[in-house]
Amino acid sequence: MKFNRICVLGGSGFVGSAIVQMLAAQGREVRVLTRNRDRAKALTVLPTVDVVEVDIHDQVELNRQFAGMDAVINLVGVLHEIRVSRVDKPSARRGDFHENHVELPRKVLHACATNGIQRVLHMSALGADPTSRSAYQRSKGVGEALMRESGMPSSENERWYLDGPKFVHGYGMYTTIFRPSVIFGRGDSFLSMFAGLIKWLPVIPLANAGARFQPVWVDDVARAFVNALDESVTFGMTYDVCGPKVYTLQELVEFVAGTIGKHPRIIPLCAKLSYLQAWALELTPGKKLMTRDNYFAMQVDNVCSGQYPAPVDMQPAALEAVAAEYLGGATPRGRYTAFRHHAGR
Repeated sequence: MKFNRICVLGGSGFVGSAIVQMLAAQGREVRVLTRNRDRAKALTVLPTVDVVEVDIHDQVELNRQFAGMDAVINLVGVLHEIRVSRVDKPSARRGDFHENHVELPRKVLHACATNGIQRVLHMSALGADPTSRSAYQRSKGVGEALMRESGMPSSENERWYLDGPKFVHGYGMYTTIFRPSVIFGRGDSFLSMFAGLIKWLPVIPLANAGARFQPVWVDDVARAFVNALDESVTFGMTYDVCGPKVYTLQELVEFVAGTIGKHPRIIPLCAKLSYLQAWALELTPGKKLMTRDNYFAMQVDNVCSGQYPAPVDMQPAALEAVAAEYLGGATPRGRYTAFRHHAGR
């Protein structure tokens, strides 16, 4: 089974850009839906890629954009949910978890059913759980449940999938769900964030220093999606996607520090101080380094339960083999190397 026309939601993002480039390299037609076309300039030059600026939360528009597609990849996700004051909506939230992780998957399934699309690949996250204390993990868990509901087969090759308090008749979906650990790579918002902090801070009070992660390279995550697309053995499956090694948060910070040639003093915080730090950082203006919801999420180990997904048939890259190259840009030598690379010398 071959799916040649793919619509990607979140295709201009960190993981999405890697997936779209791999799909384009295979000669597949890709339609990327984004709220800001300028963010996807690097994708517009690819010959088989069409970047469309659209409100993906508009059901009518989503139905229209899915027309003629063979498959859909949903990568939309937000890490932080921040309450904002609005006259028309006092309880408004920027980066709403429910809107992006629950309502959008529901709309995606509706649009797929409307257009007869049965192949859907969905990005979830390790720790996704409808009963989690973390709102992020709860919303991801509910989104997963919606996707699984849509993929349950029936003898008539049709089924009923969840739509709020009722069920709506639709097509049975061939779904595949991926649950990655934290993702690293050039331009990431995890290791690079610590590199920026370490560069200026001689002392780092570290919340949840013992939290465990199994970081996975962005290209490995992208390859997992692309390799699974046409494989029927992945239909109805959920895969945890991780790198080859487990680290504590403190070990990761120490690795970043050593890579960029810095030696800050790292002070692990107890549970109470970790919570207070998360609360304080949540109240700071601008981009959030941490929130209380992140604190709750890190109470659960972010590691895989088994081996790398067999259908993908590859060995994930080690963090040390990849991250050192792009984190090195934080050092004078690294910046010189990066300059020469961009200059083509």
